[in-house]
Amino acid sequence: QGRLVESGGGLVQPGGSLVLSCAASGFTFNAYPVNWYRRAPGKQLELVASISSDYFTNYLDSVKGRFTISRDNNKKTAYLQMNSLTPEDTAVYYCRSNGYRHDVWGEGTQVTVSS
Repeated sequence: QGRLVESGGGLVQPGGSLVLSCAASGFTFNAYPVNWYRRAPGKQLELVASISSDYFTNYLDSVKGRFTISRDNNKKTAYLQMNSLTPEDTAVYYCRSNGYRHDVWGEGTQVTVSS
């Protein structure tokens, strides 16, 4: 267990970029994967990207080539770099760290893509 705090959300125009941060505390950050989820209005929670403890990554098909997940274990922080944003990316974004006897969620950060 522990804590995750997201930051970096906000309002951006279509085609713009935004980077989200997920700062960890209270657990061994490098031992667990990090996942980014999002929930758009009226839609189900959606897994956007994942990065494992050994840096393997996976992405939702609709964000491949646009989003990049990364982690800095020294800073105990994960990131989601988002490029070429569209209104369909508008959602609350959550980070999650999970594994054996471990499951921690952040409270979310709002991303709004609008002109």
